[in-house]
Amino acid sequence: MPFQTPPPVSAPVPSISAPAAVIGAPVRAQYGWGYAGPDGEGVGTLSLLMEAASGRLVIELHAPGERLLLLEGDSASGYRLQVPRQKVDQRAPYLAQLPLPFLPQVLSVEGLLHLLRTGEGAGVSVQKKDAQGPLKLHWRGKDPRGKDEQVWLDRKRWEEGE
Repeated sequence: MPFQTPPPVSAPVPSISAPAAVIGAPVRAQYGWGYAGPDGEGVGTLSLLMEAASGRLVIELHAPGERLLLLEGDSASGYRLQVPRQKVDQRAPYLAQLPLPFLPQVLSVEGLLHLLRTGEGAGVSVQKKDAQGPLKLHWRGKDPRGKDEQVWLDRKRWEEGE
């Protein structure tokens, strides 16, 4: 799946309100993913570690037998995106300046948590949910060339706490 760099953001993003206990706790999540677009189809695993209070984020995107992407960092030191297959190694001070795999662009770790907890985001629909939130998400969008692409996420694991 091709990745596109969004326009730069000039200021930090305001936070989304959430209970204090939830904001400070790290969230570990894992999803099965499916992709269909002009460059083909694929499946694999999306693993996330998110900590909204510090802006800490680690995202690993795997296909069978291959790590496709690694995104890691925090709001104090910035973020690094590596996509070995495409020879991408980018750094940015704000998360909004890097493309996220298989998700609409979000401005912060809080925004990503909100999207995954509620299913609210550009082009995102919730196909199935439980007491923890969306179990199955579907995203429909455009690649950098303007071609249609779709992603399905199926939550396998969601843990909040230390």
